[in-house]
Amino acid sequence: MTTNENVNVNENVNGSGNGSGNGSGRAGLTLVIGGRGKTGRRVVERLRERGDAVRVGSRTGEPAFDWDDPAGWAAALEGVERVYVTFQPDLSVPGAPDLIGALASAAVAAGARRLVLLSGRGEEAAVLCEERLKVPGAEWTVVRASWFDQNFDESFFLDSVRAGEIALPVADAVEPFVDTGDIADVVVAALTDDRHVGRTYELSGPRLLSLADVADELSKATGREIAYVPVSPEDYRAVLRENGLPEELVDLFTVILDGRNAHLVDGVREVLGRAPKDFADYARETAATGVWDV
Repeated sequence: MTTNENVNVNENVNGSGNGSGNGSGRAGLTLVIGGRGKTGRRVVERLRERGDAVRVGSRTGEPAFDWDDPAGWAAALEGVERVYVTFQPDLSVPGAPDLIGALASAAVAAGARRLVLLSGRGEEAAVLCEERLKVPGAEWTVVRASWFDQNFDESFFLDSVRAGEIALPVADAVEPFVDTGDIADVVVAALTDDRHVGRTYELSGPRLLSLADVADELSKATGREIAYVPVSPEDYRAVLRENGLPEELVDLFTVILDGRNAHLVDGVREVLGRAPKDFADYARETAATGVWDV
């Protein structure tokens, strides 16, 4: 998910950074759909650090979870009390709302109550999925996130950063990139603390950056020049085709980077009582791992 909004509550009534608070004792079995993905993997790690039982929901999991095989969902949901729901490639794809609704109904029927959905800021299609999550009997929370910092080292743009050139079909757009570690901390709080039930949280980083700003931060962190190069939507469709990615992503990029998300939101501080990680810190820490070395 490339992107994925505001409620004002005093921080002293929200969970702390470790998800402590009402109902935050050791939880029952949690199914993490996409448990090997950018946010899911981190949610799994944090839940296990708490001592919670976790089932990784993936096509290679035991039992397997596959969005394209609803007949297999029952096995993955057996004994589950909480579900973290992520959907690939994006909630905006046709058919996603129906699948989210079917999964929510199946989860509640199987005995799960707490459902936390990773959604996207500014995506009208994603709102349809959010509504379908809210089936009778569900204790739901929606987490809407901005573009992930980790898109630059764990997926879409890793090769581009290594090559020294980030190309996208947008020019002057700004985005408050958010770190997946912050998302995971919020999700764990929502899964384990009753005070987040029925809430929609919007998450962003602490400042707005253009893609040129991103390239500059990555250049500083890596010690070599990384440039941002705007390309036409047509050229970018060709790049997506060559890499086996859905061409519809170009439309998603241009829509969500049209300025609708060009403002900061305070969900991370609302839930965790602290500021979100800055992109510069992410870039420096990630560069130190060597993932961008060439």
